[in-house]
Amino acid sequence: MNKATSSSAAGSCTLVGAGPGDPELLTLKAVKAIQAATVLLVDDLVSESILASYARPDARIVHVGKRGGCKSTPQAFIERLMITAVREGETVVRLKGGDPFIFGRGGEEVEHLREAGIECTVVNGITAGLAAVTSLGVPLTHRDHAQGVVFVTGHARTGAGAAEDPTDWRALAATAHSARLTLVIYMGVAGAGHIERELLHGLPGDTPVAVVQHASLPNQRQVATTLDRLQAGIAEAGIASPAVIVVGDVLRGLAAAVLPADGNRFGT
Repeated sequence: MNKATSSSAAGSCTLVGAGPGDPELLTLKAVKAIQAATVLLVDDLVSESILASYARPDARIVHVGKRGGCKSTPQAFIERLMITAVREGETVVRLKGGDPFIFGRGGEEVEHLREAGIECTVVNGITAGLAAVTSLGVPLTHRDHAQGVVFVTGHARTGAGAAEDPTDWRALAATAHSARLTLVIYMGVAGAGHIERELLHGLPGDTPVAVVQHASLPNQRQVATTLDRLQAGIAEAGIASPAVIVVGDVLRGLAAAVLPADGNRFGT
């Protein structure tokens, strides 16, 4: 049963996807929501230029950093801030990098808002996995190379109730190989060695891989390599988080363009 009725929520709340970073990739609906907000709860990966361009001068901006491997604002605290601000009559925007419903904890936030009697609107954003491959001029799907795409996190949940390794990489690799799927791995740089070893149980070592850091931003960097050199390629190119790892045959044209026969040259 709801802890409060919807009538107690005098304000409103919208979860907005800010996209991968480039302000020009915002949707019109996202811009309108940001412009209307009196309170913005903003993730670390949201470009400051978005706030400078579209936030109201009198808006209260609260930075609630959420970045893998770094100290983050507790999720429960963020949810309490959202609920309190709505009940105080504010127009709240929870501004997230990428898309709120792709590894953005948007589902958790919607659930907690509903438990508090607050319905919210969700505005989709371009997710980093899509922007990353688009920036390289290749698709996520192609009828000759990939019949589907899988978005998966390489960062295991920690804390009570968390599985030791929630992703069965070997099973995923076998499925990707047999079903011709592209794998898009978020937050996987830190665990690249483990991911490489496990995926090699179901995918050939020469499967092309691209790793893209800061997709769509001026400081974007990328490396094109093969699965059996995933960890080595990341280290040699100096790629760090936030980055997306893309695995699959849709990248074969890219690999042929940037890699010599020995697979040791990297694009940045």
